[in-house]
Amino acid sequence: MLDLLREYQLDIMLVMIGICGITAFFVAITGTLSKPRKRALLLVEIYAAILLMSDRMSYIYRGDTSTLGYWMVRISNFLVYFMTLSVTHAINLYTYDLMMHEGGMKKAPVRLRVAEIIAAIGEVLVIISQFTGLYYSFDENNRYMRGPAFTLSYLFPCAVVLIDLSVVLQYRRRFRRIVAYPIILFGIVPVLASILQIFTYGLSLTNLTIVGMAVVVYVFVLIDMNTTVWRAHRLEIEYLKEQQKSMWRLFKQTATALVNSIDAKDAYTHGHSSRVADYSRKIAELSGKSKEECDEVYFSALLHDVGKIGIPDQIINKDGKLTDEEYAIIKKHPEIGENILSSISEYPYLSIGAHHHHERYDGKGYPSGLKGEDIPETARIVAVADAYDAMTSRRSYRDSIPQSKVREEIIKGSGSQFDPTFASIMQHLIDLDTEYEMREKGEVKELAGKNELLCGEYRTGISEGILVNTNKVRISFRCTTPQEYGDEKGMPAFLMFDSNDGRAYSDERKMHDLHYYEYGEIWFDGRTVNKGVRDIRVVTEESAEKNPKGLFKKNKAYTQYAAEAVRYKDHALVRIEGGGQTIEITIAMPDSTRYLYLGLTGKHCLLDDVRIERSEESIGEGYIERIAEEISYIKGPQGDIPNVQIDDYRADATEGIPIEDGLTLSFHSMSLPTANLIWHCPFLTIFYSSDKKVFGENYREFALIRIDGEYWESDDAAKNVITVNRSDGFTGWEAWKETNKAGIDCVFSFERKGNTVITHTENMGIRIKNLTLIDDDIEEIYAAITGDQCALTDIRIKRPGPS
Repeated sequence: MLDLLREYQLDIMLVMIGICGITAFFVAITGTLSKPRKRALLLVEIYAAILLMSDRMSYIYRGDTSTLGYWMVRISNFLVYFMTLSVTHAINLYTYDLMMHEGGMKKAPVRLRVAEIIAAIGEVLVIISQFTGLYYSFDENNRYMRGPAFTLSYLFPCAVVLIDLSVVLQYRRRFRRIVAYPIILFGIVPVLASILQIFTYGLSLTNLTIVGMAVVVYVFVLIDMNTTVWRAHRLEIEYLKEQQKSMWRLFKQTATALVNSIDAKDAYTHGHSSRVADYSRKIAELSGKSKEECDEVYFSALLHDVGKIGIPDQIINKDGKLTDEEYAIIKKHPEIGENILSSISEYPYLSIGAHHHHERYDGKGYPSGLKGEDIPETARIVAVADAYDAMTSRRSYRDSIPQSKVREEIIKGSGSQFDPTFASIMQHLIDLDTEYEMREKGEVKELAGKNELLCGEYRTGISEGILVNTNKVRISFRCTTPQEYGDEKGMPAFLMFDSNDGRAYSDERKMHDLHYYEYGEIWFDGRTVNKGVRDIRVVTEESAEKNPKGLFKKNKAYTQYAAEAVRYKDHALVRIEGGGQTIEITIAMPDSTRYLYLGLTGKHCLLDDVRIERSEESIGEGYIERIAEEISYIKGPQGDIPNVQIDDYRADATEGIPIEDGLTLSFHSMSLPTANLIWHCPFLTIFYSSDKKVFGENYREFALIRIDGEYWESDDAAKNVITVNRSDGFTGWEAWKETNKAGIDCVFSFERKGNTVITHTENMGIRIKNLTLIDDDIEEIYAAITGDQCALTDIRIKRPGPS
């Protein structure tokens, strides 16, 4: 404890000096004290501040042999001794006044006069010590040294406070306790500290406690006389806060009511404004804005479409494409919104989103044709959020666009339609939204918000896709045959498919646009249909009770089914129980990259009480028996390290390669046949781990750089500055994706100076330079190649120096 106090005592002194100053100020402006007591308290606080300031200077200049240090050490040490007595003398004056006014005595005790004399004698001895070294002296290094009568210097201030203590204890019944307590403490605590001070060196226990008690004296007085004032003040503050909250609620409710009335005009955009406001706030938060700034962005976004209140309903709700004349009318809503909101002078920021959310970063937007950072920042945020929600929501002329395609569109619009910074943050929000929560809530997963599914003729009812991955998913339900189908037994089934939005389609245009792929069918009686898998194996076991009884629903028998599905790379396993049998279906998928969704469907059946649960534990290799050879796209030439096939986002990576100045990594990359998005390409990660593996022991990632130029910082201990330039060789994203599918040769080169790494790469007209500054001192920094849906072959490592 003493060591801790010794380490931080200078900071403690500085704080207490400030407290003394503040206390002195309050004493000076307090009007309820008698003049003598007020003067005594003011002297106590001023002397205490000088005492600590001097003590602090004595430590700071200790050992300083300069001229300034020489004088500062002597003056400050003199003031320490002198002000210690001065503080106790001022306390004695305070006690004297306390006796005369608070205690009602006509004549103060003689002991208080004696205490004054003792204090005066002590001050004279301090002056004498300056010339004799009685209390202290200084060595040749200008360091303080205790003198032969050092302990005598403690007797005088201790005697004064003990005399005051004896007086207060004797006449304590004349005072209110809250006034007497601090004088009692002042007489006990500094004396105990002085005794301890004799046996410690380098600590100012006596001075700190004297100053602390000086502050306590006034604090107790202040508490006593200000209790009523503070209670009234607290009630007033609480009333004002409640009024402020009430006004804020009223403003929010009014804004929301106005927005709801606007959204109600368009049957296809209900909730649009609220979602845009939520997304805008998230973008603002990730860009580092304060809570107040995020609130401003939120409300500006919430009211961004207020101008549509002036657009005729028949135009807003028109099915199909607008005419040029109708589109010209729609384009007026930003100016209408600005006119409405600009009249709210208390909140001038409200009109920004409404007026400028259709401006484009390249200057081709409306209504003002603003460009780049000339567009208000709030409007640039709202523009990205508005476009995202528009694409992920249904419209009269189209369904919602899959989130992965929306992400790609935002990448394509970065720097042209959108501010690149806020487009990048929106991409990051999409990456974090693994459960696809950021979308219109009208359509809920699986059974559209219900727990039953009616299937007439086959495929007339299909649930949304249930994703099958390495975490087992269990689907249970009851199956009943509706009465209109007589004695025919209805039968449920799974439709196996993949699509960008996890839904099954039969429309050819949607199948093409959403990259729909159908694997086949699994019927719950063991039948299967192979449409796009390499092989299917079915094993059926009869249950001990072939026809279970006692299962009824609304006077009609039903069958209870449960299915469990799981997938590992290019194999999937579905196990079905129900109808008196257990069926195990093993599926050899056409590849490891496509997703596998199960759409619950059937024929002539009602499926209800549907429950879907997913395990948190993942299966590993060997859980599913292989019935077909593994699909591989890395049978090409092998370089210095093994080839890598990456079937999903960062599903695999090369080993870690130590980065040194002049290192070059080269390899051949080919996007897999299923790749269809921009980021289905190689990535470079810069990292550290104890075992040199990506996501290995003690893993820390400092940078993740995709060859399409996309980037997001990975570790708080690293700062990255990325520069992406496009040359004439860049011919557009569609051509870029096609070239990746055909195969490209990639090269990453590195410069390293300590914990600074500069990475260079160039491909198909995209030139990338990334500067990584790592805060920590890390000797080994590694690079590894990873990616999404791509095959990496012929990986070569060229180190600096002679070959």
